[in-house]
Amino acid sequence: MSTLIGSLVPLFRRSFLQLTVARTYATPKAGGALGGSKKKKLGKLGPVVEKKVIPVETDTNRLVNYVCGSNILKQGEDIKIQPDSEYPDWLWKMHVGAPLTLEEMDPNTKAYWRKLRRMALQRNNKLAKLKKF
Repeated sequence: MSTLIGSLVPLFRRSFLQLTVARTYATPKAGGALGGSKKKKLGKLGPVVEKKVIPVETDTNRLVNYVCGSNILKQGEDIKIQPDSEYPDWLWKMHVGAPLTLEEMDPNTKAYWRKLRRMALQRNNKLAKLKKF
């Protein structure tokens, strides 16, 4: 039995050395991890994209009379601001502050029932997380 083990040990050593020598293919190249000098910088998530500098409007007359940035086309110009009488009445009645609570909303509106349904779904999801399976 000991002669069998004694004869297998050199075979094991040889095969182990062959495996370690054969696995040197994963070493990095001399020029860097990507094999060359590229101009793109690499971050953890891939190439870093350079930020685009967006021009900022500084003309006060244009800032007061136009909606700057409203024209997304190459041609044309921004929308000119009109007097308040030219806009519809509902525009001035819109709620733009913090979201209303359920008590502050009118039960005869669709928004009230959507918010109620959303709150019920959130409550059910929270209760479902607490259950032990």
